[in-house]
Amino acid sequence: MSVQDEMISLFKKELELCKLKPNETVAVLTSGEIRADYAKAFLAAASQIGANAFELKLPQAARGNEGSFGITPLTDNRVAVECLKKADLVIDLVLLLFSKEQLELQEAGVRILMVVEPFDVIQRMFPKESDKKRVLFATDLLKNAKELRVTNQAGTDVTYQLGQYPILTEYGFADEPGRWDHLPSCFAAATSNDGGVEGVVVMDKGDILFPFNRYLQEQVTFTIKDGFVTNIDGGFEAMLIKDYMESFNDSRAYAISHIGWGLNERAQWHSLAFDDQVFGMDGRAFYGNVLFSLGPNSELGGSNDTPCHLDLPMKNCSLYLDGRLIVKDGDVVIEEMKPIDSQLTR
Repeated sequence: MSVQDEMISLFKKELELCKLKPNETVAVLTSGEIRADYAKAFLAAASQIGANAFELKLPQAARGNEGSFGITPLTDNRVAVECLKKADLVIDLVLLLFSKEQLELQEAGVRILMVVEPFDVIQRMFPKESDKKRVLFATDLLKNAKELRVTNQAGTDVTYQLGQYPILTEYGFADEPGRWDHLPSCFAAATSNDGGVEGVVVMDKGDILFPFNRYLQEQVTFTIKDGFVTNIDGGFEAMLIKDYMESFNDSRAYAISHIGWGLNERAQWHSLAFDDQVFGMDGRAFYGNVLFSLGPNSELGGSNDTPCHLDLPMKNCSLYLDGRLIVKDGDVVIEEMKPIDSQLTR
């Protein structure tokens, strides 16, 4: 079987997880020639299901700062937005994340699936139906919690006040009206109440710095007060982070964004690709990680839409909800969130 045939077969399974029906319409959103093979495979897979399908190809966007979010090929393109509203499911191959256009499509009831990872990563981390149950269990824990605390042996001790905003839920397929998801994924995260984060986060050697796609070689310490980073200490990498954030000339870049933990046991921490076309779901969704983030909260209903966003996956952390231990030194301790195969062997 050719790689293209493998893509069509796997993407058909994904569209079936997204509950695509023969009477529905799929729009594949592309820009330039990036991921043209994905577009071709999704169109073929949709046709095999019997759905209507079309590709909407737009000019590439001028994103400004490297790694900035919210400026996309769809930005302020009203005709294209209205066209996509006619679809039941949009396959996003251009990264609409944190854009007002994505939120508008979701509010119109359009299902959106972002697909930007390399095919070998998608194959290895491909979602299982059981992932949804595990992620929704994590979502319920976060919905019912008022306080989240994270610690690690490097010196992290930070507390988030929760309840103001909804929960970010990613299980790898968009199966309900207005739902956004990411292929692949498998994690849940919360955004703090406005101003509701206090403490210190110490990233350790080997933790991951996105959007630079690099492992830390030394510790970096973030001091947080009233929901904002007030100081960043460390060596070269702390300087790099500060310089990057300062380049946006936006005080909202220092706001604390979402916090959560990964549940994808098929993710590999060592598989970080040094490629700006890789989003990095191996690190973001890694089983038992804690994903500490800075920048926007607009995807969960907040007002901060700064284009400066840093995702900072951390290993070997402990996470508590209202004092209840959820993750211990990088291991998920709640039975309902463990991999199904692991549950069956107990």
